[in-house]
Amino acid sequence: MTTSSSVPPTSEPWPEAANYPPPAVAADAAAGPTAWPDAAPLPPAGAERERPAETLFPPVAPPPAGPGGRASRAGRLRTLPARTWRGREDDPRWVRPAFLGLLLATAVLYFWNLTASGWANAFYSAAVQAGSVSWKAMFFGSSDSANFITVDKPPLSLWPMALSARLFGLSSFSVLAPQVLMGVGTVATVYATVRRRFTPLAGLVAGAALALTPVAALMFRFNNPDALLVLLLTLAAYGTVRATETASTRWLVFVGVMFGLGFLTKTLQAFLVLPAFALVYLVCAPTGLRRRFLQLLYGTLAMVAAGGWWVAVVELMPASARPYIGGSQDNSFLSLTFGYNGFGRITGDETGSVGGGGGGGRTGGGGGGMWGSTGITRLFDGDIGGQIAWLMPAALILLLFGLWATRRHPRTDSARIGFLVWGGWLLSTALTFSFMSGIFHQYYTVALVPAVAALVGMGADGLWRARHRLPYAAVLAVTVAVTAWWAHQLLGRSSQFVPWLRNAVLIGGVLAAIALLLAGRIPGRPGRRIATVAGLTALAAGLAGPAAYALDTVSTGHSGSIVTAGPAVQSGGFGGRGGFPGGGGGFPGGNRNGGQNGTFPGFPGGGTGGGTGGSTNGGSMPNFPGGTRNGTGTGSTGTFPGFPGGTGTGSTGESRDGRTGRGGFGGTGGGMGGGGMGGLLNGARVSSEVADLLKQDAGQYTWVAAAVGSQNQASYQLASGEPVMALGGFNGSDPSLSLDGFKQLVKEGKVHWFIGGGGMGGMGGGSMGGSNYSSEITSWVESTYTAKTVGSTTLYDLTAAPKSPGL
Repeated sequence: MTTSSSVPPTSEPWPEAANYPPPAVAADAAAGPTAWPDAAPLPPAGAERERPAETLFPPVAPPPAGPGGRASRAGRLRTLPARTWRGREDDPRWVRPAFLGLLLATAVLYFWNLTASGWANAFYSAAVQAGSVSWKAMFFGSSDSANFITVDKPPLSLWPMALSARLFGLSSFSVLAPQVLMGVGTVATVYATVRRRFTPLAGLVAGAALALTPVAALMFRFNNPDALLVLLLTLAAYGTVRATETASTRWLVFVGVMFGLGFLTKTLQAFLVLPAFALVYLVCAPTGLRRRFLQLLYGTLAMVAAGGWWVAVVELMPASARPYIGGSQDNSFLSLTFGYNGFGRITGDETGSVGGGGGGGRTGGGGGGMWGSTGITRLFDGDIGGQIAWLMPAALILLLFGLWATRRHPRTDSARIGFLVWGGWLLSTALTFSFMSGIFHQYYTVALVPAVAALVGMGADGLWRARHRLPYAAVLAVTVAVTAWWAHQLLGRSSQFVPWLRNAVLIGGVLAAIALLLAGRIPGRPGRRIATVAGLTALAAGLAGPAAYALDTVSTGHSGSIVTAGPAVQSGGFGGRGGFPGGGGGFPGGNRNGGQNGTFPGFPGGGTGGGTGGSTNGGSMPNFPGGTRNGTGTGSTGTFPGFPGGTGTGSTGESRDGRTGRGGFGGTGGGMGGGGMGGLLNGARVSSEVADLLKQDAGQYTWVAAAVGSQNQASYQLASGEPVMALGGFNGSDPSLSLDGFKQLVKEGKVHWFIGGGGMGGMGGGSMGGSNYSSEITSWVESTYTAKTVGSTTLYDLTAAPKSPGL
């Protein structure tokens, strides 16, 4: 006979946890002890007839539910401070202070040096600025308060930041602080989910592993949608565990709401883990199959309602009454969802994007197009490995171990449920990221962090319990040794970064593995002391590398569209050069911090470029129309023959690690205005003279200026505080406004200035499968109005007399 976790019926909550202890776990006489209490000594090494799974993951009753009703809720609210400090009644007294200390340490780490990133991703900060002054802009996620065009994502992730800006004023801190709180909340949720079934130590290890993962330290301090998405998915995992324990309809509805809100955060990415969670419930919930299907239907309806109401409003509202849907080619949010932001990310057919319109359309490493190599090792290669892969080998080993250890457990066993939920999350998301051919950025891997952390905590918990038995001590030792070796490999990709750490991690991990293997063979207190020291050493060896990367991340500002955590790295990994695009190195081309040239393939034309230096290096950029580009990391003038306007001055650009550097791809001025890729990836440097010029008589115009590309637009809008029109959306290739429409706005006096350069649309959106409208508008403005140069910025006064009649 087997044992299983006993749970209270959902219809009969425990009146008071302190007065009514959890029910006893049922077991027949031959099964031995029903549970091993957390503080109880381990069974003797000679207990050969005891089923190993009982030692590894003994049955544990979940914490009792509190009573329902209004009066009970009032009482629970009144006792909340005491219960928050004390935690579960069966926890040792050190547990809750340790948990609260973990949350405090996470908050301190993530708040540290927060404002060094400035506006972080100005694309979203501009939308926050718009939402802080216009409720309509906040509702739609508009890039400007005059509601010309939206960002290319749903608006939910913008709402907390916009509300924060309304409450505390618009600043870097008010924009980024909500993201930090989401990170703390995610750590708390992972701890709570793991702790329901496993020991407090398992929950603390999982929480610490999450907080110290470099990409988490980056994205929970950054204003992209990923922070909110990860929090919502983690809450969905918690709800799935709760629902599956007791076949609870209420918790399944909660899961549906979290997925619906996740859709309003980052569309279909929220659904990558949905099939795995639904399958776990369908197989493992302790109720009849018919009821399980019916409950999943309820959860689906909750998901549709939570995520569909905003979509319905947008799709049913006349286009003239709302802003253009940025990122789409037909002003439809559904088209954006299933195309550019949906299946296009899988196939690479993202019309209007940098590499869109042709199934990837560009050549790169390993068949991944311009977004780098694809394949099973993608997440371990190049600089992607340093973002997320530190504990991934351990997580995969412990996932297999957990599924094997619970193979004879009942269908409804809560330990196996935990491994299936987190394992399903890890595998479904990792496989998608590994083989998707469309746009892929290193920071996407933050979506894997909770699953990796939880699996490490749960698996280590079981192996630590059974370390006295040689086979399990061997698995634990191998896991520690592999983790240390892999950290040694990752640290070797940034050999100048804390050089002594690499060998220290390897030596410490190997010694800890050997000690763990031998400690169970030494009886009594000496063996336990050796195991304790070895366990702490193993934990330090496993977390030292990611912790060092995380500290480097929080000590450095990150801004722009493409950011990475940790120091600059050399290419490396299982299969060759990772990176973006087409290899390991900076964007565009080369190594993140200079030193090696890479390639940026796939643009029409010819020519090469070379460069060396700091944060953004030259790299080789073949296939640009004509000529060469010579740039340095300290900022230099690069010549772009063949682009409109001729020569552009290198402006503040962005390296692969997101650190501000000079010599970005393109520059302000007549050619490729703005920052990286003509303002596509990073905004322009806006002088105070230009900002003051835009503010003059701002109240007389709907938009004080128009600029091609949202990053350019964002820079000028944030500098001036006034609405700026983003022609063509993020890439400059959206058909958001035709030339005739723009002429009409100019004729009506609604736009004051046109800012020259910027955006890929200025290069001809049709080459990317998008619209040429922005290029047509740029050409018309340049031929009709006289250019005015202020510093390095080229402006056209649209209220001045044309150079020739025929407006």
